[in-house]
Amino acid sequence: MYKKLKILGVVPARGGSKGVPHKNIRSMAGEPLIGHTLRNAKRVDLFDRLIVSTDDDEISHVASSYDTDVIIRPPELAADTASTEVALLHVLETLEQKELELFDIIVVLEPTSPLRSIATIVGAIQYCIDNAYDSVLAVKPTKENIGHIKNGIFRPIVADAPRRRQDRNPLYIESSTIYVCQVSYLQRTGTLVTDNWGAFVVPEEEAMDINTEDDFMRVETVFNRNK
Repeated sequence: MYKKLKILGVVPARGGSKGVPHKNIRSMAGEPLIGHTLRNAKRVDLFDRLIVSTDDDEISHVASSYDTDVIIRPPELAADTASTEVALLHVLETLEQKELELFDIIVVLEPTSPLRSIATIVGAIQYCIDNAYDSVLAVKPTKENIGHIKNGIFRPIVADAPRRRQDRNPLYIESSTIYVCQVSYLQRTGTLVTDNWGAFVVPEEEAMDINTEDDFMRVETVFNRNK
Protein backbone atom coordinates (compact mmCIF):
# COMPACT_ATOMS: atom_id res chain seq x y z
CA MET A 1 0.00 0.00 0.00
CA TYR A 2 1.15 3.54 -0.76
CA LYS A 3 -0.77 6.66 0.24
CA LYS A 4 -3.66 4.40 1.31
CA LEU A 5 -3.97 2.95 -2.20
CA LYS A 6 -4.18 -0.84 -2.50
CA ILE A 7 -1.61 -2.17 -4.98
CA LEU A 8 -1.69 -5.43 -6.95
CA GLY A 9 1.37 -6.86 -8.66
CA VAL A 10 0.75 -9.19 -11.61
CA VAL A 11 3.33 -11.35 -13.38
CA PRO A 12 1.78 -12.49 -16.70
CA ALA A 13 3.44 -15.72 -17.82
CA ARG A 14 1.80 -17.81 -20.49
CA GLY A 15 3.25 -21.14 -21.52
CA GLY A 16 3.18 -20.81 -25.29
CA SER A 17 6.40 -18.93 -26.02
CA LYS A 18 7.63 -19.56 -29.57
CA GLY A 19 10.81 -17.47 -29.81
CA VAL A 20 12.34 -19.15 -26.75
CA PRO A 21 10.37 -22.30 -25.84
CA HIS A 22 9.40 -22.51 -22.15
CA LYS A 23 11.41 -19.34 -21.54
CA ASN A 24 9.49 -18.29 -18.42
CA ILE A 25 10.74 -21.34 -16.50
CA ARG A 26 14.02 -21.87 -18.33
CA SER A 27 17.02 -21.73 -16.03
CA MET A 28 18.93 -18.45 -15.97
CA ALA A 29 21.92 -18.24 -13.64
CA GLY A 30 20.68 -21.33 -11.81
CA GLU A 31 17.11 -20.15 -11.27
CA PRO A 32 13.91 -20.26 -13.37
CA LEU A 33 13.60 -17.03 -15.34
CA ILE A 34 10.32 -16.11 -13.66
CA GLY A 35 11.95 -16.67 -10.28
CA HIS A 36 14.12 -13.57 -10.59
CA THR A 37 11.04 -11.38 -11.01
CA LEU A 38 9.12 -13.10 -8.21
CA ARG A 39 12.03 -12.91 -5.77
CA ASN A 40 12.47 -9.17 -6.29
CA ALA A 41 8.74 -8.42 -6.34
CA LYS A 42 8.23 -10.16 -3.00
CA ARG A 43 10.77 -7.78 -1.48
CA VAL A 44 8.69 -4.74 -2.49
CA ASP A 45 6.64 -3.80 0.56
CA LEU A 46 4.23 -1.63 -1.47
CA PHE A 47 2.43 -4.70 -2.86
CA ASP A 48 -0.70 -5.80 -1.04
CA ARG A 49 -0.88 -8.89 -3.26
CA LEU A 50 1.30 -10.57 -5.89
CA ILE A 51 -0.29 -12.84 -8.51
CA VAL A 52 1.06 -14.94 -11.37
CA SER A 53 -1.39 -15.22 -14.28
CA THR A 54 -0.71 -18.30 -16.40
CA ASP A 55 -2.29 -21.06 -18.45
CA ASP A 56 0.59 -23.46 -17.81
CA ASP A 57 0.81 -26.11 -15.06
CA GLU A 58 4.63 -26.05 -14.93
CA ILE A 59 4.72 -22.27 -14.56
CA SER A 60 2.04 -22.53 -11.88
CA HIS A 61 4.12 -25.08 -9.98
CA VAL A 62 7.25 -22.90 -10.14
CA ALA A 63 5.33 -19.80 -9.02
CA SER A 64 3.88 -21.72 -6.08
CA SER A 65 7.40 -22.76 -5.06
CA TYR A 66 8.10 -19.03 -4.59
CA ASP A 67 5.06 -18.81 -2.30
CA THR A 68 3.18 -16.76 -4.89
CA ASP A 69 -0.53 -17.05 -5.60
CA VAL A 70 -1.53 -18.22 -9.08
CA ILE A 71 -4.63 -17.50 -11.13
CA ILE A 72 -5.11 -19.88 -14.06
CA ARG A 73 -6.33 -18.06 -17.13
CA PRO A 74 -8.47 -19.80 -19.77
CA PRO A 75 -6.76 -20.86 -23.03
CA GLU A 76 -8.40 -18.11 -25.10
CA LEU A 77 -6.71 -15.50 -22.88
CA ALA A 78 -3.30 -17.11 -23.45
CA ALA A 79 -3.35 -17.27 -27.25
CA ASP A 80 -0.73 -15.46 -29.34
CA THR A 81 -3.33 -12.84 -30.22
CA ALA A 82 -4.47 -12.21 -26.63
CA SER A 83 -3.32 -8.93 -25.10
CA THR A 84 -1.74 -8.48 -21.70
CA GLU A 85 -4.70 -6.29 -20.77
CA VAL A 86 -7.24 -9.12 -21.07
CA ALA A 87 -5.15 -11.22 -18.69
CA LEU A 88 -5.00 -8.33 -16.22
CA LEU A 89 -8.75 -7.81 -16.37
CA HIS A 90 -9.26 -11.54 -15.80
CA VAL A 91 -7.11 -11.37 -12.66
CA LEU A 92 -9.02 -8.35 -11.33
CA GLU A 93 -12.38 -9.98 -12.07
CA THR A 94 -11.34 -13.26 -10.43
CA LEU A 95 -10.12 -11.56 -7.26
CA GLU A 96 -13.26 -9.46 -7.03
CA GLN A 97 -15.70 -12.31 -7.65
CA LYS A 98 -14.00 -15.10 -5.70
CA GLU A 99 -12.30 -13.19 -2.89
CA LEU A 100 -14.20 -9.88 -2.82
CA GLU A 101 -10.85 -8.12 -3.12
CA LEU A 102 -10.51 -4.75 -4.88
CA PHE A 103 -7.41 -2.78 -5.82
CA ASP A 104 -6.57 0.79 -6.78
CA ILE A 105 -3.31 0.25 -8.68
CA ILE A 106 -2.13 -2.65 -10.85
CA VAL A 107 1.55 -3.22 -11.65
CA VAL A 108 2.68 -5.44 -14.54
CA LEU A 109 6.02 -7.23 -14.16
CA GLU A 110 6.92 -9.29 -17.22
CA PRO A 111 9.17 -12.25 -16.31
CA THR A 112 11.25 -11.52 -19.42
CA SER A 113 12.85 -8.51 -17.68
CA PRO A 114 14.90 -10.25 -14.97
CA LEU A 115 17.35 -7.35 -14.56
CA ARG A 116 14.62 -5.05 -13.21
CA SER A 117 15.62 -3.71 -9.80
CA ILE A 118 13.56 -3.29 -6.65
CA ALA A 119 14.29 0.45 -6.82
CA THR A 120 12.74 0.61 -10.30
CA ILE A 121 9.58 -1.17 -9.15
CA VAL A 122 9.16 1.14 -6.17
CA GLY A 123 10.09 4.24 -8.15
CA ALA A 124 7.62 3.56 -10.97
CA ILE A 125 4.75 2.94 -8.54
CA GLN A 126 5.44 6.12 -6.60
CA TYR A 127 5.91 8.10 -9.81
CA CYS A 128 2.48 7.05 -11.09
CA ILE A 129 0.68 7.78 -7.85
CA ASP A 130 2.51 10.99 -6.92
CA ASN A 131 1.82 12.50 -10.35
CA ALA A 132 -1.75 11.17 -10.71
CA TYR A 133 -1.02 9.52 -14.07
CA ASP A 134 -3.61 7.15 -15.51
CA SER A 135 -0.70 4.82 -16.22
CA VAL A 136 3.08 4.76 -16.39
CA LEU A 137 5.36 2.90 -18.77
CA ALA A 138 9.08 2.29 -18.62
CA VAL A 139 11.21 3.90 -21.31
CA LYS A 140 14.89 3.64 -22.16
CA PRO A 141 16.92 6.48 -23.70
CA THR A 142 18.71 6.26 -27.03
CA LYS A 143 20.83 8.66 -29.06
CA GLU A 144 20.66 6.52 -32.20
CA ASN A 145 19.45 8.21 -35.38
CA ILE A 146 15.99 6.62 -35.71
CA GLY A 147 13.82 7.11 -38.77
CA HIS A 148 11.51 5.71 -41.43
CA ILE A 149 12.29 4.30 -44.88
CA LYS A 150 9.92 5.25 -47.69
CA ASN A 151 10.61 4.28 -51.31
CA GLY A 152 14.14 3.39 -50.27
CA ILE A 153 14.78 6.83 -48.75
CA PHE A 154 15.73 7.20 -45.07
CA ARG A 155 13.87 9.96 -43.21
CA PRO A 156 15.08 10.63 -39.65
CA ILE A 157 12.44 11.30 -37.02
CA VAL A 158 14.46 14.34 -35.96
CA ALA A 159 15.34 15.95 -39.28
CA ASP A 160 17.95 18.37 -37.96
CA ALA A 161 19.59 16.05 -35.42
CA PRO A 162 23.36 16.56 -35.06
CA ARG A 163 25.49 14.07 -36.98
CA ARG A 164 27.61 13.25 -33.92
CA ARG A 165 25.80 10.84 -31.61
CA GLN A 166 27.11 12.49 -28.46
CA ASP A 167 25.63 15.84 -29.54
CA ARG A 168 22.06 14.55 -29.96
CA ASN A 169 19.26 14.90 -27.45
CA PRO A 170 17.98 11.47 -26.41
CA LEU A 171 14.87 9.85 -27.82
CA TYR A 172 12.98 7.32 -25.72
CA ILE A 173 11.88 3.77 -26.54
CA GLU A 174 9.08 1.93 -24.76
CA SER A 175 10.32 -0.91 -22.57
CA SER A 176 8.28 -3.74 -21.07
CA THR A 177 10.29 -3.54 -17.84
CA ILE A 178 7.27 -2.32 -15.85
CA TYR A 179 3.80 -0.87 -16.33
CA VAL A 180 1.75 0.80 -13.60
CA CYS A 181 -1.92 1.65 -14.10
CA GLN A 182 -4.92 2.96 -12.22
CA VAL A 183 -7.32 0.01 -11.96
CA SER A 184 -10.30 2.27 -12.65
CA TYR A 185 -8.72 3.42 -15.92
CA LEU A 186 -7.88 -0.12 -17.07
CA GLN A 187 -11.38 -1.39 -16.30
CA ARG A 188 -13.00 1.58 -18.03
CA THR A 189 -10.91 1.50 -21.22
CA GLY A 190 -9.46 -2.02 -21.45
CA THR A 191 -5.99 -0.66 -22.19
CA LEU A 192 -2.81 0.50 -20.48
CA VAL A 193 -2.37 3.20 -23.14
CA THR A 194 -3.55 6.70 -22.29
CA ASP A 195 -3.00 10.35 -23.17
CA ASN A 196 -1.96 10.77 -19.53
CA TRP A 197 0.84 8.21 -19.82
CA GLY A 198 3.79 8.92 -17.56
CA ALA A 199 7.25 7.95 -18.80
CA PHE A 200 9.55 6.40 -16.20
CA VAL A 201 13.13 6.24 -17.43
CA VAL A 202 14.97 3.01 -16.60
CA PRO A 203 18.66 2.13 -17.05
CA GLU A 204 19.53 0.46 -20.33
CA GLU A 205 20.50 -2.84 -18.68
CA GLU A 206 17.22 -3.07 -16.76
CA ALA A 207 15.33 -2.48 -20.00
CA MET A 208 16.82 -5.59 -21.61
CA ASP A 209 14.01 -7.94 -22.65
CA ILE A 210 14.03 -11.58 -23.75
CA ASN A 211 12.31 -12.46 -27.03
CA THR A 212 14.97 -14.58 -28.77
CA GLU A 213 17.73 -17.05 -27.92
CA ASP A 214 20.30 -14.29 -28.49
CA ASP A 215 18.42 -12.06 -26.04
CA PHE A 216 18.46 -14.85 -23.46
CA MET A 217 22.22 -15.30 -23.76
CA ARG A 218 22.91 -11.55 -23.60
CA VAL A 219 20.74 -11.05 -20.53
CA GLU A 220 22.27 -14.06 -18.78
CA THR A 221 25.76 -12.71 -19.48
CA VAL A 222 24.85 -9.37 -17.87
CA PHE A 223 23.11 -11.13 -14.99
CA ASN A 224 26.16 -13.27 -14.21
CA ARG A 225 28.48 -10.27 -14.53
CA ASN A 226 26.42 -8.29 -12.01
CA LYS A 227 26.17 -11.09 -9.43
